[in-house]
Amino acid sequence: MKMQALMALAQQACDASATLPFSVYSSVLEQRILNAPIAKPLLIFVLAGVKTLGPDGGVACPAGHFFFLSSTSGVDMRNIPGGDGYFAVLIELDYSDFHQFNGLRQQAGASVHGKMDDVLAKALQQFVEWSACAPAAIWHLRRKELLQLIYLSGHEGVASFVEPPGIAHRVHALVNGDVAGKWSVDRLASALAMSESTLRRKLQAEGVSLTDIVNRARLGHGLHLLQTTLAPIGRIAERCGYHSQSRFTSKFKDLFGVTPSELRKTRIRN
Repeated sequence: MKMQALMALAQQACDASATLPFSVYSSVLEQRILNAPIAKPLLIFVLAGVKTLGPDGGVACPAGHFFFLSSTSGVDMRNIPGGDGYFAVLIELDYSDFHQFNGLRQQAGASVHGKMDDVLAKALQQFVEWSACAPAAIWHLRRKELLQLIYLSGHEGVASFVEPPGIAHRVHALVNGDVAGKWSVDRLASALAMSESTLRRKLQAEGVSLTDIVNRARLGHGLHLLQTTLAPIGRIAERCGYHSQSRFTSKFKDLFGVTPSELRKTRIRN
């Protein structure tokens, strides 16, 4: 399937349903985003334009290629439009999706990227089409299929460098499930079935603070909403737990190097 047809199919699915096992990120102007948090392992299929990773844009993924990224606290990226703008399909993975590779793990790398062959492109098309009718309980089956195809195409690294999440990622996942909620050490300790002192000690050992995790989860959700919806920025701020749009804007700018309104402008054709 040609990239333009796959783009149209993915966009049509997103327009028809708000609950899907994938997201679409698109822009008409270049986006530069610093410290973008990757909360869970992520597959990115670039269908138009170019995506680069790293402070110097050292790893490039043009249209017709894919990235696989492990969870990380932050990565610098650029989304560079081409003739059809920038368009990518993002699929967030679960750690259980990698159980199929038990016993096959090699030394972890920073990322896996490569070209989509015809089989992988066809599988992505089927994933998008199937998402419209498949129940959420079996979404993992198609995610595993995509990972298996990437592995069999010579990208064995996809099986190797995703490790079970540390305590910081577990906390992030909890906060991400209720980004507008009030998160305290006692609430998190109770959810994780551990004492407050143990939780503090584990977070300190990983070099992170609860405040930092909460802020990154909230702002990461805000980044996602800005990339996938046209909701008013004030409403997005509220959904992320910020009672003040100006405070949300300030925190967003500090972390990502761009304001919400500046990022919004990259998605709207004048």
